[in-house]
Amino acid sequence: MYKDMSKEQLVREKEKIRSVYDQYKAMGLKLDMSRGKPAPKQLDLTEDMLLHCLDGEFISENGIDCRNYGVLDGIYEAKRLFMPMLGVGRYEIIVGGNSSLCMMYDSIARAMLLGVLGGKKPWSKNDRVKFLCPAPGYDRHFAICESMGIEMITVPYRADGPDMDMIEDLVKKDEEIKGIWCVPMYSNPTGITYSDEVVKRFAALKPKADDFRIFWDNAYCVHHLTDTPDRLLNILDECKKTGNENMVYIFTSTSKISFPGGGLAVLAASEANINFIKDQMTYQTIGYDKLNQLRHARFFKDYEGVQAHMKKHRKIIAPKFETVLKMLDEEIAPLNIGEWHKPHGGYFISFDGLDYTAKRTVQLCKDAGVVLTDAGATFPYGKDPRDRNIRIAPTFPTVDELRKAMEIFCTSVKLAAVEQLENQK
Repeated sequence: MYKDMSKEQLVREKEKIRSVYDQYKAMGLKLDMSRGKPAPKQLDLTEDMLLHCLDGEFISENGIDCRNYGVLDGIYEAKRLFMPMLGVGRYEIIVGGNSSLCMMYDSIARAMLLGVLGGKKPWSKNDRVKFLCPAPGYDRHFAICESMGIEMITVPYRADGPDMDMIEDLVKKDEEIKGIWCVPMYSNPTGITYSDEVVKRFAALKPKADDFRIFWDNAYCVHHLTDTPDRLLNILDECKKTGNENMVYIFTSTSKISFPGGGLAVLAASEANINFIKDQMTYQTIGYDKLNQLRHARFFKDYEGVQAHMKKHRKIIAPKFETVLKMLDEEIAPLNIGEWHKPHGGYFISFDGLDYTAKRTVQLCKDAGVVLTDAGATFPYGKDPRDRNIRIAPTFPTVDELRKAMEIFCTSVKLAAVEQLENQK
């Protein structure tokens, strides 16, 4: 293992790896693994939605002309796709536009400008607004906070979810903490699904702020990669048991089910929250794209249709995850220079290299034609305190492209590790 090598051995190993790396670099490859994008073959699965799902029939099953104004919270057929997916009722859900990220942004913006149910004033009227940010996490969550001047507090991950001891302690003491970001199932990027205990502890939080909200981004709730998928406890049900039913906002979308640019996004919450939010939204829109909602409802038909469809996605992307994990097991594990979780679903693999090697690894990959998410992007303010986390997004390239990209990645990890260890000798 590299850690056991002398400085002279590390120098020789570095020269050997550098020779291999230079050969890859000379190939002039251009491979992009920077974002969790569905591959073209995945998008082809829903092509018929654009061609034949309406065919001149624009009236919903309860007589709504979907070409016209109205129905702020979405048509019932579309709600019916998501209610069993999220475990919520008809009056606990809003079907919006194409982007759950947009719905999350709008929810933060409304809280800042107008406040939330039960709050005494808008968040922005406080001297400071703080958010808890489990990390590694989703960079766009953190970007929303940064864009609005919300101070972020990093919370470390454990094997079964965020550090709940830290979260419980912080929220009960600090009234300036107004929320927390969560990706509870196949988390972006760690792939971890929160345990029952973690979900129950979230539901039982006793925040000092009366306007505290859990932003529960359940983006990957149907994105399974195995026959034995993870199971996530229903956060809204648990919050109802503790009298905290107004504390959570749940989000999801079909961005990686139908079309990232033309899917459906959803906000679910208690009925009281939904009514409060609808009153605020009345000034923002008269209604979202009901034709797109009708298309989705007719294409998938019901939640069982969504589940059947996701098995087709799995056939396309599961071999890609297997390729990445196999190469990490073969090339990196024996050298003890990296750690990773093997997810049962989702869109990412989170890789932790040796301390202070992530930026170097990402740069080496880029110079050899493989673009990754910037090192540090999975932490608030883009600052990974140990400079070791890299998010791998396997879904977009073909298996052959991915294999070549991972050869370069593994070589870059080795080179960065040897350089770092040599410097320490």
